[in-house]
Amino acid sequence: MEILELTCKVPELLAMKVYPSVLYSIGNQELLKKRKISIVGSRNPINYTKNATFEIANKLSQVGVCIISGGAMGVDALAHKGAGVSNTIMVAGTGLDKRYPHVNHILIEEIEKQGLVLSQFQVGSPSNKWNFPLRNEVIVALGEALIVTQADVNSGSMRSMEFAQKMGKPIFVLPHRTGDSEGSNAFLAKGLATPIYDIDAFVAQFGHIEPHVGDNFLAYCTTNPLYNDAIALYGEKVFEYEYLGQIIVEHGRIKRI
Repeated sequence: MEILELTCKVPELLAMKVYPSVLYSIGNQELLKKRKISIVGSRNPINYTKNATFEIANKLSQVGVCIISGGAMGVDALAHKGAGVSNTIMVAGTGLDKRYPHVNHILIEEIEKQGLVLSQFQVGSPSNKWNFPLRNEVIVALGEALIVTQADVNSGSMRSMEFAQKMGKPIFVLPHRTGDSEGSNAFLAKGLATPIYDIDAFVAQFGHIEPHVGDNFLAYCTTNPLYNDAIALYGEKVFEYEYLGQIIVEHGRIKRI
């Protein structure tokens, strides 16, 4: 894929402390013109977080909102998949000659082809730990709001919430039990974030949700997910719907019939 340098300013990034000296891209730059929301969170989310992250991203995408995240394992990958690769922007913490993390290289390649991948790091730049706070600031700045679906204390997602706070961006979090997401729970307890109790009501702030025929699992299957990802998220439901003839498995991916 061709790596291009963005030659025009991205207005949303003016909210950053320092506008990036250069931005590189692969994919559809038209996505930058859409309404955008950022979703980040834990690399090791619990099942509740997994299901809610996918549903939030999927329903926001249905009402025309582009989803921004960082391509990492866990919440980031679920946000991209929920949105659909043609309606998501990934902000990388490496040069765009690398697909990091490698475990998500197929997803990242699909976003390159149908969505948009951005980076402020030159070709050849490795995954240095100091790159990721810089990457996170871009993710937050691009979205009109930040959603954090799970975050531990001292995590990168906590830093993202601090960026959002400084930029005056609204912060939304999932309500969690004590011990499951101490970072986002702390922001919530201090009144610095708004909880998402009802996903449909939350999404309705951004557009009209069409009545959906079927259920969330079938909506998920329209994104052509990896079979192993579907099993991790929905377990026995995969076998049930395959038996009913509503989905098939081809080349390690699920296809809705």
